[in-house]
Amino acid sequence: MNFLIANWTLILLALVSGGLLAWPLISGGRAAGALTPTAAVQLMNREKAVVVDVCETAEYAAGHVTGAKNIPLAELEAKLPTTVKNKTLPLILVCASGARSARAVGVARKLGYEKAQSLGGGMKAWRDANLPVET
Repeated sequence: MNFLIANWTLILLALVSGGLLAWPLISGGRAAGALTPTAAVQLMNREKAVVVDVCETAEYAAGHVTGAKNIPLAELEAKLPTTVKNKTLPLILVCASGARSARAVGVARKLGYEKAQSLGGGMKAWRDANLPVET
């Protein structure tokens, strides 16, 4: 009991850290503000959103959202302005799991694409929603 009283801050820190590590599992793996596959389809149909897959070329070739353009994350800053010229259109960034596309949103917004969003869960969520995949 003395250990708990003497080290309450360390125990609290461990609990908070564990909770933060478990949060992606609890929240379904989606980053805050990330699009669901259904919302992405609605954005594509209603507002002519442009889909950019930030996976590497081999991953893109294995399967991607129909009509998506491929720009690997490492090349995004250099190639996005020439690939998507209209910065007023919504931009949906996709990768395998949603992690790279979440980082890509920051790059796109820095380049002036204010309507850039990430597909939460990436291609895994897209496939799980039984949406069409192009190879």
